Amino acid sequence: MKMNGMSDLPSHSSAVEEKRAQKSHGAGLNSWTRPVYLAIPGVRTRRLRVLIPNLSFLFPSNRGAIIIGNPPPGSRIMLVKRRRTPLLLAFATLAIFLTLLTLFRHRGSQSWVEEGGGESPTLVFRRKDLQKIWEWEIESGHYPSHANIPIQIGLKKAPVNRAIPKKAPNVKPTRYRSPNTRDIITDTTGAGPKRVYLDIQSHSPDVAYPPRPVPGSVADMDEIMRHCDFSQDKYVRDCLEVLRIGGGLDNGERLRRANLDDWKYIYVEETDNTTDTTFLNEIYDSPRTAIPPAIRLSDDPDAGLAKKSDAEWERQVILGPTLTHRPASTLSEPCDPENPRVFHMFWTGAFTDKPYLAILSFLFTQNTGIHLSKWPTDAPVCRPEFWLWINPGPAAAVPNPNAVHDMFAQLKSSPWASPFLHPRFKDVIKFKMWNTTEQLDGIPEIKDEWRALQDSLFNSGGHIISVPQQKKKASQPVTTTSSLEDGVEDNATVATAHGATGSKSSDDDDDDMLNRTGSKSSSSYDRLSVILSDMARFVLCHRFGGVYLDADTLLLRDWEEMWGWKGAFAYRWSRLPKYNTAVLRMHKGSALGTFLFRTALKNGLDFHPMTVSRYTADAHLEGLLLRLPDALFDSAWLNTENYQRDRPPQPYFTEFGNFFDTPVQNSAAPQALGFRGFFRGAYSYHFHNFWWKPFDPTRNWPDLGSRFKPGEDAAKAALVKDGKLTAAEAEAGGKDVLSDKRDLDWSAVLKRTFEAYVRGERPNMYGEWVQWGA
Repeated sequence: MKMNGMSDLPSHSSAVEEKRAQKSHGAGLNSWTRPVYLAIPGVRTRRLRVLIPNLSFLFPSNRGAIIIGNPPPGSRIMLVKRRRTPLLLAFATLAIFLTLLTLFRHRGSQSWVEEGGGESPTLVFRRKDLQKIWEWEIESGHYPSHANIPIQIGLKKAPVNRAIPKKAPNVKPTRYRSPNTRDIITDTTGAGPKRVYLDIQSHSPDVAYPPRPVPGSVADMDEIMRHCDFSQDKYVRDCLEVLRIGGGLDNGERLRRANLDDWKYIYVEETDNTTDTTFLNEIYDSPRTAIPPAIRLSDDPDAGLAKKSDAEWERQVILGPTLTHRPASTLSEPCDPENPRVFHMFWTGAFTDKPYLAILSFLFTQNTGIHLSKWPTDAPVCRPEFWLWINPGPAAAVPNPNAVHDMFAQLKSSPWASPFLHPRFKDVIKFKMWNTTEQLDGIPEIKDEWRALQDSLFNSGGHIISVPQQKKKASQPVTTTSSLEDGVEDNATVATAHGATGSKSSDDDDDDMLNRTGSKSSSSYDRLSVILSDMARFVLCHRFGGVYLDADTLLLRDWEEMWGWKGAFAYRWSRLPKYNTAVLRMHKGSALGTFLFRTALKNGLDFHPMTVSRYTADAHLEGLLLRLPDALFDSAWLNTENYQRDRPPQPYFTEFGNFFDTPVQNSAAPQALGFRGFFRGAYSYHFHNFWWKPFDPTRNWPDLGSRFKPGEDAAKAALVKDGKLTAAEAEAGGKDVLSDKRDLDWSAVLKRTFEAYVRGERPNMYGEWVQWGA
């Protein structure tokens, strides 16, 4: 990574193309082929790369690539002196002919186009509807940012934004503005309360643990972007230091620096929310002229927008009533019904140590109240909840009539799941059954149309996995309850594998992709469940609000100030300016959600994060789904892709597998530093799959103490049966210390840390001890 404004970031059409380029790098003159770059009609900034036979052994002076046509701007490709020999021209002509023939035969292919070019538009909304979506979100308090609205939206009046402090729009005098942009407003009218930024740190004598966040506090994402944005050459290591110090997580260990006011990113809003915007409206409601030709509304209101070619414009967008931004201090109770604090997670297959540890990390970091004998009725904090959505069978199967009963029976018999059915957790951990039909019918924007896409329901990035369908008999209702108390029946049919009702016949192959329930190895990956989860996260957030987390995610700190920020967000796909939706926050019934579901419906219900990136980019709505730096949720990602290794964060992972198998050179760190030394400052950690690899191979069972001993014994018995543990070791509580791994890996250290908290042997990360009550 360069710090002087230049970028060494590669650009490829796909990960496959990137790997091919890396493998072919350095082939030089020994290669049998060489590239020719052809001009593409109508595309000035791209060239078509064609391989022709390498004739360098005949013409030693002709080295490098050949460019036919003008070289692309900024190209580093070495121009070569071409000898127009008949043989070379014949080969080149033949290659061009064959390439053009291939392109015309496979016009839909995008493999030859570099990233950012050649992808068909996805837009189905007119400009007037995009303006309504922006205005709805801003008026509802979902844009607490000073970032500009894209000029392509073409607003002629600055929306009143009550989620940012009072200020007039930043509009330059006419004489200082370009005639093409003179009439367009890209700023909002601040009309909200004043922000007071907090100096959060521990004070003597309570310095052993960090303080809980201030109730109702808010994270300023503008400030976080300023310190953490990879596209602005910000290092993950530096970002984590700002997050750590600004959040008070450096308790008792703060070293003297200069004034740290610049690193404050958490604020509270003052209660005085009165404002007078009359003078602002008088100024900015006046009619204007000189609208830019690109979006001249009188000629073509949608000029400059690239519509999806095979789809009609959407009818006028229908949005619900706007919400009202209210500071936390003005609420009658700490929980805002418009902003529910729910973590959603989706799981398919047998319950394993992966969702087990995700839930433990929730208990260890969030303010769940299990450190209190009873949650007080006048608590100033909104109590968060963890909802684990379970798909009871293969992703393509229809649940059987007893699905809910069977699901809870399986949870009770699972050593990894049964501890969370304890009454102590009933108010904060809830298991819910996923049913695709019920969930899609619960989305008003698509409930009447999604069935037309049943044959292509499993769509990821345009790659469709076809699943045979078989209608169920009317006498077989599908119970789709999300709890034991509430019952709902739905006779609709969704795609089903082998006519399944949540179970497989004896002839089914366990490795058959349609029947997989979970990923047991890297070679038997449950692709259907992954694709289903891509859609499920948007469904859950749009229906219920809250934050979705992938099941390979561990929470690392309290999310109080993240809940306080009312905008929607996902995070950056490492070096690429795309979304990763492993963490996704959206509001219930939002205008953004309406846009995404209507757009997805016209694009094959494709919710792959790369496709969602196209939806928002084509519509100029990226500001409404903020792409946060991956340092906040995925701090190792850039290092694993060979970026920022000159100044890596702690710990230093060169590949995601280092979390489970820490390199010997760094293997002293996990035990010496513990949880406090694991990406301190980040809000969560995404370990990217590895479903089949245990967190703690030598103690691969739930180790939660005497209250949960039956489950522990069952897990040990299964290990004895598989020959992974002897009966004597199971009786003794595990292998002796000499047989345990000498240098524990990071995954084992985190598991044993979380379990020690539940056993009552140590406090959580904020110094609070679990209380089991009477």
